[in-house]
Amino acid sequence: MAKGIFVTGTGTDVGKTYVTALIVKKLVDAGIHAGYYKAALSGAESIEESDAGYVKKIAGITQEDSSLLSYLYQNAVSPHLAARIEGNPVDTETVKADFDRVKKEFDYVTVEGSGGIVCPIRWDEDIVKMLHLNTLVIADAGLGTINAVVLTVEYIRNHGMDVKGIILNHYSGGAMQEDNEKMIERLTGVPVIARVRDGDRELEVDLEVLKRVYD
Repeated sequence: MAKGIFVTGTGTDVGKTYVTALIVKKLVDAGIHAGYYKAALSGAESIEESDAGYVKKIAGITQEDSSLLSYLYQNAVSPHLAARIEGNPVDTETVKADFDRVKKEFDYVTVEGSGGIVCPIRWDEDIVKMLHLNTLVIADAGLGTINAVVLTVEYIRNHGMDVKGIILNHYSGGAMQEDNEKMIERLTGVPVIARVRDGDRELEVDLEVLKRVYD
């Protein structure tokens, strides 16, 4: 059975999909049979034009489009609201079955969430717990990230889940961002496993460190 991780962000527009694509690409480039899955996605006309299509293209995976996600909504709002507007609610059994199919096909599966950890796919069901996954948090490296990361990690832990690592996006270095990283690790006890600079085409992280996130 495949190993998996759930990738979440500290909020919208922190670059979660971009970093997710680099994560999957890192695995694929190392010869690992890696796949991708997203339960629900909103704000796209087609899979090819969606976040899932972007990850497939950048990571270079040959996975069938139909297995990348279970629900695609056109309205650019939270999936639970888009589902209500479009009259197509997320069925948890469908999500479980689709995820299981991807797990059977690949050795490592990266599951991308929608927005931040509190962004609901179904308001009455926690997809992360349902799929029995640990989490990887993507955060902006800049001002305000200490608060955003600590609150995200605390929420995850308070809901019976675990955080395996943090990746800082939009990283440029300097005293503030270096201090942000130190304070995040000190306050959460979770390691920052990688830093992504704007325009990076590769994820600078030791492969074994990345693989341990999926354990």
